[in-house]
Amino acid sequence: MSPKYPNVIVKLCDHDGNAFAVMGRCRQAARQADLPEDVIATFMADAMADDYDHLLQTAMLWFNCV
Repeated sequence: MSPKYPNVIVKLCDHDGNAFAVMGRCRQAARQADLPEDVIATFMADAMADDYDHLLQTAMLWFNCV
């Protein structure tokens, strides 16, 4: 299954695994890919809706995480 936005590349390996750091990298990558702010806000709300595992799963469903 490919992510919703495969052109948005989020580097998760070799970085701080803190939830806030992961969300920040996702937001930054989405902005650099010129995704609309409402799409980014939807991602952020979905990512924060549950626990850390949900955050990572959401990031992988939305973006190309490497």
